Amino acid sequence: MSYCFNKILDCSFEEAITRVTEQLAREGFGVLTEIDISATLKKKLDVDFRKYKILGACNPHFAYQALQRESDIGTMLPCNVVVQETDQGVKVSAIDPVASMMAVSNDSLGGVATEVRAKLEKVVDTL
Repeated sequence: MSYCFNKILDCSFEEAITRVTEQLAREGFGVLTEIDISATLKKKLDVDFRKYKILGACNPHFAYQALQRESDIGTMLPCNVVVQETDQGVKVSAIDPVASMMAVSNDSLGGVATEVRAKLEKVVDTL
């Protein structure tokens, strides 16, 4: 089982960030965090790295359901979506929550993970 969904886009990095953020919003997700990996690596290690951002996406409805079922599930939230430059174009990758929930021994999370997976797959597919 793969742990993420991917799609290569033919657009600028900045346009990809905008498109991903808009599609996430259409599916009820907000972006709680935005981590600029290339800027962080430059600042901390003085190395150059391709454009690479991690967007921490959260759907409050589903996050609340998951937190009610498993108090420590916050360690796996929010759902990360990566936007990065590659030789093929701008690659967008979203976590597969069903795959990540396999690490948690709580069957009551399966339904929530499946619903979130469908929404994240739709986000990636519609980019």
